[in-house]
Amino acid sequence: MSRVIDFVKQGTKLVCVGRNYAKHIAELGNETPKEPLLFLKPTTSYLESGGKVEYPTITKDFHFEVELGVVVGSKMTKVSAENALSHVAGYTVAVDLTCRDVQEQAKEKRIPWTLSKAFDKSCPVGPFVDAKKIDPQNTELVLKVNGEVKQQGNTKDMIYNVPKLLEYITANITLLPGDVVLTGTPDGVGPIVVGDEVLAEIPGVCQTSFTVV
Repeated sequence: MSRVIDFVKQGTKLVCVGRNYAKHIAELGNETPKEPLLFLKPTTSYLESGGKVEYPTITKDFHFEVELGVVVGSKMTKVSAENALSHVAGYTVAVDLTCRDVQEQAKEKRIPWTLSKAFDKSCPVGPFVDAKKIDPQNTELVLKVNGEVKQQGNTKDMIYNVPKLLEYITANITLLPGDVVLTGTPDGVGPIVVGDEVLAEIPGVCQTSFTVV
């Protein structure tokens, strides 16, 4: 398995999963998908801890979404759920920043969400954590804005767990070493504004922080 500790520089893409927690689906009034809902972010969306995110000029409703990131360790093509985790090198905590109003407009027009999700620095991430240190089916995710807890969830509440997601994705999309899969966000998403300090963490394991400017 390749060394992908520096996945930010090594990866080729981020494959992201939407609507993977029932309470998050409910809070936004969306329908539960019959299969995993996928979209992509480019590697230019990465922002390492301590960085600054410019409030996008295209939005008036800028949202945070904390997620578990899965770091791919070896090439994955048509893997089974049973073997999927053997290809995982590690995990990280990530924030899927979203221009919510732009996303809603795209949904109404039935066009892709790309602009709302894939802008520069739209994915603050924490450090690489070896796979042996995390149970992807029972990991707590927390996000704080200015020290106040806004999101607190657990990956055990995913509709599609990590092995099933990897099986579904790799049936048609090859994952390469250093690629990251964002696995969806729990409920509690909300807006951030200029001046906000945001911290996302897997408590006791890893964290990332950024400032909105």
